[in-house]
Amino acid sequence: MPFPIHRPRRLRRTEALRGFVRETRLSVRSLIYPLFVCPGTQVKSEIKSMPGNYRWSVDWLVEECRSAYDLGIPAVILFGIPESKDEVGSGAYDPEGIVQRAVRAVKKALPDLMVICDVCLDEYTSHGHCGLIKDGEIDNDSTLPLLAKTALTQVEAGADIVAPSDMMDGRVGAIRTELDAHGHTQVPILAYSAKYASAFYGPFREAADSAPKFGDRKSYQMDPANQREAMREIALDLEEGADIIMVKPALPYLDIIALARREFDVPIAAYQVSGEFSLIEAAARLAWIDRERMILETLTSIRRAGAEIILTYYAKEVARLLG
Repeated sequence: MPFPIHRPRRLRRTEALRGFVRETRLSVRSLIYPLFVCPGTQVKSEIKSMPGNYRWSVDWLVEECRSAYDLGIPAVILFGIPESKDEVGSGAYDPEGIVQRAVRAVKKALPDLMVICDVCLDEYTSHGHCGLIKDGEIDNDSTLPLLAKTALTQVEAGADIVAPSDMMDGRVGAIRTELDAHGHTQVPILAYSAKYASAFYGPFREAADSAPKFGDRKSYQMDPANQREAMREIALDLEEGADIIMVKPALPYLDIIALARREFDVPIAAYQVSGEFSLIEAAARLAWIDRERMILETLTSIRRAGAEIILTYYAKEVARLLG
């Protein structure tokens, strides 16, 4: 029997060869670091279900951002824990709200670090939903002006990018109209376009104290069974003015990322969410996995599927690993 002419193993024999022909490469310049900001001073409160992640007061948040920036991470995304909540989520669009104060402090200290703001009401509403409640349901259209107002106050505080995550219909258009009307035509929108009603959000909801007080979010976040609907959601957001689209979560929805990459010639982000992070950490603590390899392998798979931008709680660690 003749020896095979084609031997793919030739290019796998050494690390140098494997690196030479590697198709997908992680880069620190592709990472966004999610951070939680809370009231107070000198607060660094660990999130029990997300070991190594914290709620930061504004003063210490600035230092954590400086640490990330020094590692080459180009952007952070901020989530706020307000001092109080109400039915209409007024803390989200208060010009002196927790996120707005944080943006001003971070941009003053680190003007070249990109600051992205999550645009949603769930962290600020007493009921924990992403929209206003009307007759026991989440009312889409009355929520839109408040989302637009939230984005405007964030941009006026200095945010470089706004990222609506609420999944209300028409919110990208409402935000684009509001920003443009106030002269902020150059501020990009990173839309959570395909955000699924996922079981992977649990640790985040502890971190942001944003679990719904009744019902769930299945009436506005996407059904995990649906793929074609995600493409429609993305197309609608792009029509309304989105500049970057996002798929969330990432690892369970690699097919959605890959399909979006084939369908749309726009930048694609993916969020390695809290549940993805916490599963890795839990398995690592039981010594069931090689933690560093798992981190890099999962992030590489997200990048390989087609996401140019990855939101990950591992941003600082990956920056160190990539050297």
